[in-house]
Order: sequence, then C-alpha cells, then structure tokens
Amino acid sequence: MSREQANTVPRSQLAKIILVPILMFGFGFALIPLYDVFCDITGQNGKTGRIEASAIDESGVDTSRTIEVRFLAQTNTGLPWSFEPVVKTMQVHPGQVYEAHYRVRSSSKDKTHGQAVPSVSPGLAAQHFNKTECFCFTRQELNAFETRDMPLRFIVGKDIAEEIKEITLSYTFFSLDQG
Repeated sequence: MSREQANTVPRSQLAKIILVPILMFGFGFALIPLYDVFCDITGQNGKTGRIEASAIDESGVDTSRTIEVRFLAQTNTGLPWSFEPVVKTMQVHPGQVYEAHYRVRSSSKDKTHGQAVPSVSPGLAAQHFNKTECFCFTRQELNAFETRDMPLRFIVGKDIAEEIKEITLSYTFFSLDQG
C-alpha cells in the first residue's frame, strides 16, 4: 500500500463522519416536539392552561363535586426570595372561578427579578386547570426587602375526570438575574 493510499479515507467512512453529526443534531432538535407529544399522551409534565376571563361560562358550576386544590411554592437556588401560598388548600367546585394568593419577600439589598414556573399533578388534571390571571405570566421584579401578595385566578374545568379528587399546583421561582 502506498503512502498516498494510507492517508485517504474511504468515501463510505467519510459519509458516516459527516452524516452522524447531522443526524445527532436532527435528533436533538426533534426531542422537544417528541417530548410534548409524549406528555400529551401520558399526561406528564403538568402544564396548566391559560384562558381569558370572558371565555368562562360559570352557568354550569358542578356543585355536586368538590376537589381539593393544594398550593405549593419554592424558590430555586440563587434567588434571595421567600415564597409561599397564603392559603395552603382550597375546596373548589369544577366550573367555578376562584382566587388564591401567594406571598413573596425579597431578602436582597438589591432589586431582583424572577419568573415562576407552574406544574400541576396529577398530570391528567393539568389540561383542566386553567388560569385567567397569574403572576407566572410575566417576570416579577422586587425591590430591596420588598414583600408582595400576588393573585392567581383559576378554574377547574367541569369535564375533569370524576376520579380526580385532589390537584396540587406547585410553583418554582427562578432567578432572572445574571450572576
């Protein structure tokens, strides 16, 4: 074998070297929509819905059913805030609008920014848990040592499965400040 032949890469091997990174990129890009489809099928991830207040029809409140909604709160590491629900549980009727409040306090001497990310469990209840007003819709800014009550208006849809008796709504606040 000549030296020239030893330094050349066969075309099939070259094609693999080029094709593998392209396929890896494509797979990584496709994971997001595949994950959303998986969550829709299995009811995982607990994403809540958002609806306009004008779209709510309260004429069909199901007073024969009561669902307990639990409220949880936490802050991610690095955000100098304390965060808690004002009321930890609430008994609700499907189809009726309710309002709950969360309280946030900054322990920083500087202005800080955060964003709340919600999650609902069981995951199958998430598609029936809709918010008309929520502090999670926008980023929050707190001045040094500021305390604020933040409202949450929500409705549990009348078409929620009969076997769902409890829903947990959990928020995690993440820091938006560089550092």
